[in-house]
Amino acid sequence: MIETSTPTRPTLAARTRHFARRAWKMEEAVWVSLYRFIFRRPRVPAGATAIPYHAPVVTIMIVFIALSAVEIPIIDLIAHPWPWVRYPLLIAGIWGVTWMVGLLFGFLTRPHAVGPEGIRVRSGAEIDIDLPWSVVDRVIRSREVVEKAPKIQDGEHGRTLALRMQNETNLLVVLERPVEVSLPTGAETIDAVRFWADDSDAFMSAVRTHIP
Repeated sequence: MIETSTPTRPTLAARTRHFARRAWKMEEAVWVSLYRFIFRRPRVPAGATAIPYHAPVVTIMIVFIALSAVEIPIIDLIAHPWPWVRYPLLIAGIWGVTWMVGLLFGFLTRPHAVGPEGIRVRSGAEIDIDLPWSVVDRVIRSREVVEKAPKIQDGEHGRTLALRMQNETNLLVVLERPVEVSLPTGAETIDAVRFWADDSDAFMSAVRTHIP
């Protein structure tokens, strides 16, 4: 008889440690993004062309930031008679706005990049996929709109990672061989990457300068 093992579910302690590590990394990334934006140090490899991808979400994020900033003085006025309530809410409000600004700056300071070494596909401060030219089979335009779909799923080109912006992607990188990538949820092996670029023409033009 062949025995099959069932995957073990992570313990509560393991899930708590994972959540704490991810929260810490996100907090760190927010402050690094603020630093990079203020001192104009976008994370673009030397000689690479930067291609932004934030257009579909930037307006929504700015609206949320503005609304959150407006809430701070309103809540401060309401809670003014109770300092023990007022100050924690004030600190939380300022931290929340700062965090959202840093989140936005993560998109602005970490664009996609196409350079001599290969392609870097980004999604804010959390995801940075390094694809050397040696593992890239082809890059094609491939528009896809999918709602409520997992980031990784099996498709025509194998196990595909989709970094959607407002549920959309417009470019596809098909790989020569499976590649292991690091995601916030852990390491994954993929065969292709779908993603969004604000200017797909500029992206393809940059690719053609390095591969036929």
